[in-house]
Amino acid sequence: MSKLTLIKILHTIVWLLFNVIIFYMLYAVIVNKIDILVWIGFGIIIIEGIVLKIFNNKCPLTNIAGKYTDSTKENFDIYLPNWLAKYNKQIYSSIMVIILIITVFQLLK
Repeated sequence: MSKLTLIKILHTIVWLLFNVIIFYMLYAVIVNKIDILVWIGFGIIIIEGIVLKIFNNKCPLTNIAGKYTDSTKENFDIYLPNWLAKYNKQIYSSIMVIILIITVFQLLK
């Protein structure tokens, strides 16, 4: 198995874990079950944002994967459809804004 394949597998697993976190958070705030896991989720997402900022809005795994390919496709570093890899940050940032808005609404009502 190549290094690029290993990085793509790892990157996809990390992406899936973030999906579990984000969609749990979305479910929890919609049903007003704002528990410690939601706050941990916010913490993890904030840390992810800091890491992305440090690495010029790229995942460190993307930078590592770039050393093993000349591909310019959006999904060269992860097993996702190209369109999803391209718009991943916009999609999940939008979902996080929705989660934040619902959280504030739930806490204020």
